[in-house]
Amino acid sequence: MHWHLDVTFGEDQSKIRAGHGAENISLMRKSALNLLKSDTSLKAGIENKRKMAGWNPDYLLKILGVK
Repeated sequence: MHWHLDVTFGEDQSKIRAGHGAENISLMRKSALNLLKSDTSLKAGIENKRKMAGWNPDYLLKILGVK
C-alpha cells in the first residue's frame, strides 16, 4: 500500500505537516486508493484510473458509487 501511495499520490513529497492535516489527507488518499482498487469496470492501473476519474466526471461518480 505504501508504494502505491508514494508513487501514485506522491505522499512522501507532501508538505502537509501542521495540525491534523497530514492525518486527514492520508485518510483521504487511502480511501481513494481503495475505491480505485475495487473498481473492475476499467482494466487499467491505479495511476491511469486516477487520471481517468479526474478527466471523466461520469467515471468519477461511478467510482464514488453515486451513479
